[in-house]
Amino acid sequence: MADWHAPQGPFDIPDVRGIIPRQLKPYLFIFFVLIVQFSGGLYLAAATDMVGTTALMQEDILMAGYASLIGLAVNFAVMFRIKFRFSTRTQLIVCGIVLIAANMICAYTENVPLLVGTCFVAGWFRMQATFACNSTIQLWLTPVRDMAIFFCYVYIIVDSVIQLSGIATIYTVFFSQWEYMHWIMIGLLALMILLVLILLKPVRGPMFIPLLGIDWIGAGLWAIFMLCFTFICVYGNFYDWWESAEIRGAALIGGICAAINLRRASFLHHPYISFMALRNKNVLRATGVYLIFFTLLATEHVFEHSYASNILGFDETNLIDLNWYVFAGIIAGCGFTYFTFALRKWAYKTMTLIGFGLAAIYLAYFYFLIDYGVEKEMLFIPLMIRGMASVIVSIVFLTSIVQSELPFTVFPQALTVNGFTGAVMGATFGPALVGEWLKHTMAKNVSLLSTNAVVFNPKIDVMSLQSVFREIQLQALVVSMKEIYGWLLIMAVMALILILVWFVPVRPWAIFPKWSTVRRSLKHLVRTS
Repeated sequence: MADWHAPQGPFDIPDVRGIIPRQLKPYLFIFFVLIVQFSGGLYLAAATDMVGTTALMQEDILMAGYASLIGLAVNFAVMFRIKFRFSTRTQLIVCGIVLIAANMICAYTENVPLLVGTCFVAGWFRMQATFACNSTIQLWLTPVRDMAIFFCYVYIIVDSVIQLSGIATIYTVFFSQWEYMHWIMIGLLALMILLVLILLKPVRGPMFIPLLGIDWIGAGLWAIFMLCFTFICVYGNFYDWWESAEIRGAALIGGICAAINLRRASFLHHPYISFMALRNKNVLRATGVYLIFFTLLATEHVFEHSYASNILGFDETNLIDLNWYVFAGIIAGCGFTYFTFALRKWAYKTMTLIGFGLAAIYLAYFYFLIDYGVEKEMLFIPLMIRGMASVIVSIVFLTSIVQSELPFTVFPQALTVNGFTGAVMGATFGPALVGEWLKHTMAKNVSLLSTNAVVFNPKIDVMSLQSVFREIQLQALVVSMKEIYGWLLIMAVMALILILVWFVPVRPWAIFPKWSTVRRSLKHLVRTS
């Protein structure tokens, strides 16, 4: 789409009416992206308040939040098809209406299946609206279509909004109540729709591509598989893992859906995700790196909140202020990646070593820092380093997917796989593994510490006994965290050695094809369907 916006002369967006100066048109779409990214349907930062005022459990809220990421990942495979079927104006209006409805439902429903389904749909439309805006200004960001540059912009927007959304949600709760965050976003989405109606024209591309030949059954089966995988990771500890019929049933359903999809991919001409995408070496390498890397950083989800609230005694506002430290790391990481990886073309191996090295520093810092008397300002360095490491690895390996030599008709399928392994598995598998590890380590350390705190006085009062065991629990938590941080640090060092031995010094050259080429590829796909 971008190449027919301004084939010659300065960049322009014909979708936007002339009342907006040409230089300001891209910033209008950045404004739309920020609104869409903030409106996630459910705001995980308010999970504690939602648990306290509704019948929902913490696991229910997490499941709904991750369902939004699954909807986002599933959309990747068809987002180009939808872009060339509907105008940007139509896409933004429809997505805005759906997100408004999702915010209304999530604000008041206590039905878990409805909540999860709503967040899934919200994630799907949020991704489509984001893509509609970002693809429109792609040539403004990088006239040579260098995706390493483009992804630096994408992650500085997406990851920053995650941190800022949490901050906005907590302060909204602090001054009013958690439902108000939904109404604030409903108002902003309504403003976006109004601006789209006034300022955008229904410009359609020179080639109309209908939504034919899309494997919607495969899309549904892959979505069910991802939801089952997430259900196992989120509810595993609650249902006692494989001892429960719920977890075994989710594993069976997910396995059946994956098997059916793999079987269908062997004979369908255009499956939703083909074997070419699943077997690609860059996709497999990215999947392996994500599993290891985000498991190393899983302490973010398992430890940091417990440590800051239970041991350091932070309240909700002090806890959410830590997001500013991560936000600073995201800005620094995206800037560093832009100047080194995108502009100077540092090798994938070098950038991966830097990302894992920062993860090792983060783990080492907490291993030696963790104690009872840590000030909030002392957490700035490790949290900033974690933010830097996360965006560096994410940008680098998303760029590698573009450089995977896949046909463009298969490339969006690889993005779906990357989205699932990077966003969904990274947020659920590692925390589930480390959480179970913490549970067993805590039990061991509580047992060891309790043997040294046996009270022989039969007249001791109950309050004193409770105080003793509460102190034992806190000491066991600190010791267990330090122990796991140490083991994860060893794993990070081993990963660094593996990268040094295994990775080759390939430099990024991820150039996106012209939009006219993309349109011809999709048109050919429809004809062969």
